[in-house]
Amino acid sequence: MPEPEYGVIPQDAREGAKQALVLSADKFEDMELYVPVFCLIAAGWRVDIAAPKKGKITGESGWYYIAANKTIDEINPDEYDLLLIPGGRPGGAPTVVQNSKKAQAIAKSFFARNKPVAAICHGPWLLVSAGLVKGRRLASFWGDGVPEDIKKAGGIWEDKDVVVDGNLVTSRWPMDIAAFIREMMKLVGK
Repeated sequence: MPEPEYGVIPQDAREGAKQALVLSADKFEDMELYVPVFCLIAAGWRVDIAAPKKGKITGESGWYYIAANKTIDEINPDEYDLLLIPGGRPGGAPTVVQNSKKAQAIAKSFFARNKPVAAICHGPWLLVSAGLVKGRRLASFWGDGVPEDIKKAGGIWEDKDVVVDGNLVTSRWPMDIAAFIREMMKLVGK
């Protein structure tokens, strides 16, 4: 029996399963990536992790990692039913993702087609950079200037465990993960 490829998510999605796209990079917030991903897989979804480069990306704890099976540049957003944007800290995954023009284009594509988007903690920074928060209600981490950036971009920041605004689900931080996943799964119809 071959040795398992560590960090690769074991998936047994059925033919024609819905597909989720996760945009991340090194220094993601561990729980904000792992918990939603494994909930989606348990619900029968196929999940792709896209990062600047394929291969191992490490959570900010330094203890856990996961394999990015796609690069952000190779993503065709039309192939996906949900966009998941986990957080992390400034200088880590959220900063890398928000500064990617391709990641911004992917987010714009999801919004243009009214497809579900779920962002937690510092994840909404990508939506700010892509110009997608004007007139939208969002939750996010309450520090590091995230609420101020949302407000400057015309968004309405709310200090709640979860905020749903149309196709968008947002939450503040890892302690809100249960509410975040509950509303994300409602939004995608599972």
